[in-house]
Amino acid sequence: MAKKWQIISTIGKPTGRHETAFVVCGGMFYLIGGREAKGRIDRFDPKTNTWKEMGAKSSLIHHFQPVVVDQKIIMVGAMTGGYPVEEPMSHVQIYDPSKDMWTEGAEIPEARRRGSSGTVYHGGKIYLACGITYGHTSGTNNWFDAYDIQTNTWTVLPEAPCIRDHFHSVVLNDKLYCIGGRNTSYHEENNFQAFFGAVIQEIDVYDFQSQSWTMLTGTARLPIGSAAGGVACLDGQIIYFGGETDAVALADTRSFDPSTNKWTTLAPLNQGRHGSQAITYEGKVYVAAGSPKRGGGNVDSVEVFS
Repeated sequence: MAKKWQIISTIGKPTGRHETAFVVCGGMFYLIGGREAKGRIDRFDPKTNTWKEMGAKSSLIHHFQPVVVDQKIIMVGAMTGGYPVEEPMSHVQIYDPSKDMWTEGAEIPEARRRGSSGTVYHGGKIYLACGITYGHTSGTNNWFDAYDIQTNTWTVLPEAPCIRDHFHSVVLNDKLYCIGGRNTSYHEENNFQAFFGAVIQEIDVYDFQSQSWTMLTGTARLPIGSAAGGVACLDGQIIYFGGETDAVALADTRSFDPSTNKWTTLAPLNQGRHGSQAITYEGKVYVAAGSPKRGGGNVDSVEVFS
């Protein structure tokens, strides 16, 4: 039977939010940050489909992809403040779900601070790809860094082929994939928000073995460019769904086969959305919250792809 998305009934609701983090830690899912979160952290139990508001509060952080290290949720790059001149986060932030407590980590090197990057944890290090240095105004880049949280050392690595922000990264078969996103630094004289259409369709792949980048073009490109889509690995494929164009929040879902560099169209979301993230858990892909339209807005529903 073909997989499809289903909006599931839940006990309780989270705070609707977009440009949020959605991450699994210890078998629980956490919504952290986001435009409309008001500091609230919401926990989802996938066994009972129950939401719970946590006691700890976060500052106004958004546009970040957290990683999990030693059962703690780590944030190494985020935007802070309000649109459009959001500044990047200055310090690593750590949330411990077992203690429901935040701690502030080390200072991030000023010259490498940015938000809206693709971030993964691989081989004992946190990797931060691309991003934007100054909110929705300027500084979209192709930077690539490794951060060793144990030694608090940053290493500048070879730059990615494409500049991009508003995207998420995944690792599959010892390779890092940067898919989707846009150049939010792009503005026109009478159209500040021209950046919505400046999407990046090429896929950048970093091979951890050869320590080199490859840019995938041609038919391997993302068929419809979008920013802030969800990305997950499932059954040896990369699932990409949602995202925003210069007009709408998409419901499109596709899978990318790294062995053939080909895309396959899958069943769409029930609700077009962008600005949330994907969780793969027990053979299913989950997404929660996000925005149902281009730009602002939010929903509080959960969809499961299975």
